[in-house]
Amino acid sequence: MKLYHARFAPNPERVLMFLKEKGKADQLDMEELNIIENEHKTDAFREVSPLSQLPALKLDDGRCLTESRAICRYLEGLYPDPNLMGADDEEAAFIEMWDRRVEMMWLLPMAWWARHGHPAFTAIESQIPDLSARGEKGFLKTAKWLDGELAGRDWVAGERFTIADITAFATLGFARVMKWKPGEDLPNLRAWRDRVMERPCAA
Repeated sequence: MKLYHARFAPNPERVLMFLKEKGKADQLDMEELNIIENEHKTDAFREVSPLSQLPALKLDDGRCLTESRAICRYLEGLYPDPNLMGADDEEAAFIEMWDRRVEMMWLLPMAWWARHGHPAFTAIESQIPDLSARGEKGFLKTAKWLDGELAGRDWVAGERFTIADITAFATLGFARVMKWKPGEDLPNLRAWRDRVMERPCAA
């Protein structure tokens, strides 16, 4: 298998963190593409990923997975330990709920904020300043909400570390583009970040 990824991009980062947490980051052939230089839009890469999506996992039979969560689902089946997506159907449903909440309510607004507000992204984005402002507002609102949720537990989706924490940590990493990190007004989010920093996925 071969994994195509991009440094500092949150969705590729989710897959890399997933592999690191499972101790399998050295099991796949990897190729890094530079999004700012549009290396993901070349004809050669479109033969792998027709929609120019990253990350992309090319399987041994030539087929390609291009959605980060779909890639993680495949890797979860291939490398089941440690379990990150649910030990049974009930737990998997709650983990997916939290993972989707983080993705749609935190990662997506962060992407709007950065892609439409940071000068570096003018190379790949027709920026809309109002969308950046809307993204910032949504991101900060969700950060406060997550801080409240984490007051009662150590991890995003419950009592153990899961893919929902990976998605949240990748979001937090992307926030550094806009020079944001949780401050003293978000103590539970900061404590959660520090716990994740001690895990293999943050290496």
